[in-house]
Amino acid sequence: MELKTTSFGNLKDGRKVNLYTLSNNKTKIKLTNYGAIITSIEIPDKTGNIDNIVCGFDDLETYIGDEYLGGYPYFGAIIGRFGNRIANGKLEINGVKYKMAINNGPNHLHGGLTGFDKKLWEAETFEQNGKVGVKLTYLSVDGEENYPGNLKVACIYSLDTESNFEIEYIAETDKTTVVNLTNHSYFNLSGGTENVLNHELILTATKMTEMVEQIPTGKIIPVKETAFDFTTSKKLNRDMENLPTGYDDNFVFDNNNSKLKYIGCLSEAKSGRKIEVFTTQPGMQVYTGYWNPEILIDGEKKYGSYSGIALETQHYPDSVNQPKFPTTILQPGETYNEKTIYKFITDQID
Repeated sequence: MELKTTSFGNLKDGRKVNLYTLSNNKTKIKLTNYGAIITSIEIPDKTGNIDNIVCGFDDLETYIGDEYLGGYPYFGAIIGRFGNRIANGKLEINGVKYKMAINNGPNHLHGGLTGFDKKLWEAETFEQNGKVGVKLTYLSVDGEENYPGNLKVACIYSLDTESNFEIEYIAETDKTTVVNLTNHSYFNLSGGTENVLNHELILTATKMTEMVEQIPTGKIIPVKETAFDFTTSKKLNRDMENLPTGYDDNFVFDNNNSKLKYIGCLSEAKSGRKIEVFTTQPGMQVYTGYWNPEILIDGEKKYGSYSGIALETQHYPDSVNQPKFPTTILQPGETYNEKTIYKFITDQID
């Protein structure tokens, strides 16, 4: 196991940003304390070739540049205070109504105009029990993006010898608030040589949240005999003929006891790479990246539609306005604590 800290550049106001590299003999993960962004995950394919399997950049300048922010897809970032959408930006807590920023059609998305994905986090590295990692912390002050309460947040990234990459979230508040944290990495197991439509996905979810224009109706509906049925492994593009912009949907795992459990696997046959997903969260947004922008880097166009798939473990969208959904309310004296593990696997060569 190895852990390295290097410079990743400076923000426009002069603050220094670091890059942290976590590695074992099979996996190398790079992340930064700007936005708690995962910039790359390198693993071998079945012939031993090593590629980066997430959408990201080698320099800070691209992340904060106008071209990337113009079609901003949140590559690799931590999302908060509230991941996914809040309908019409309307939030009510203990009888108090809050009006949130409208930044996605008529809705509030991913924490607002300047969410956790654009914040500089404090960082502390650690090595313990066969793991290397980084604990990132941020204080979201009362009223930030109009959310109530001073929220202390920790995001702990760690990698072990078996290539289990764990993301743990911890949060505490001094005033009743809402919290729904997730990571927005886009995976492409081909290493970017192809788009993700030939990737295969299997999920344990037999249900999903019914959605109208990306907002839940409040109903939980079965996926059986629909395009959203991934209970047996299938290619992402198999049932997409009536989904012109692909998948961007929340799957339900009935994981209301916050137990860490297996929920699915993404795989790509040519490379032999797989990612098994385990989480304590009750849901996962599967987004196949139709709206990912094409970005010019060193004279070469990169990314674009379907360049990566996001597997965003989380509470359901608009949970704050759906009392029957698992709660996203956090009270003073309580601790928000969720975990997700992405286990990276490569099949042996035939």
